Amino acid sequence: MTVRFSVLASGSTGNAFYIGTEKENILVDAGLSGKQIDRLLTEAQIDPNSLSRILVTHEHSDHIKGLGIVARKYNLPIYANEKTWKAMQHALGKLSLDQKFVFNMEETKTFHDIDVTSFGVSHDAAEPMFYTFQHNNKKVALVTDLGYVSERIKKTVENADALIFEANHDVSMLQMGRYPWNVKRRILGDTGHVSNDDCALALTDIIGDKTKRIYLAHLSKDNNMKALARMSVANHLSEQGFPLGQGLDLYDTDPNNPTSMYELV
Repeated sequence: MTVRFSVLASGSTGNAFYIGTEKENILVDAGLSGKQIDRLLTEAQIDPNSLSRILVTHEHSDHIKGLGIVARKYNLPIYANEKTWKAMQHALGKLSLDQKFVFNMEETKTFHDIDVTSFGVSHDAAEPMFYTFQHNNKKVALVTDLGYVSERIKKTVENADALIFEANHDVSMLQMGRYPWNVKRRILGDTGHVSNDDCALALTDIIGDKTKRIYLAHLSKDNNMKALARMSVANHLSEQGFPLGQGLDLYDTDPNNPTSMYELV
């Protein structure tokens, strides 16, 4: 049996991630309009009616914009920790009680044939957390929206077969850019976002023998470019002895288009 996934959308304008097995079809976050989520799922060849549940990372609008709409339309249960529920419930509209489930931080839940583990990250939200997914000795890790990568996070996601990892900004572009200083300070701070360089540094401690794919995610629309992120990370990894293109590859993600569905066999 295989596990398959697609980064449906990733960036400062909206985020959604799909992962599925024979028995589960999970959506993580729904940070775009309901109509856009439907389009992305269709483009990734996923029937929205086949979805099992939605997991939430945190309450920022680029992660929950379409959450209530999608959950109501397809009658899906939503999983989030209690602080996130409290922070986002006003933005979701009316949900029935049997759609609301608590998924605590640092917890593992088994949904049929897939184990999902949550872990905390440093970000300016109520209680932000991301996830690893394990199925038949294959592991996929989703890690964005964090100001720095702690040793605990590195241990949690190390040697994953596939990593979806934040490379939010180029520090020089951000410093020279049009954002007001208080926003720049937030992004650069410990509860902001990981830069291309910090992404590359963290990956050198995380990549293991099993790691085959790294997706650079949550790129800033104003302070990064796909080619720049890929070049920065690739150069650093190559310098550190990680030979890209020899069983280890970097992939782009996009705010408007899903990545090709990939199966980990």
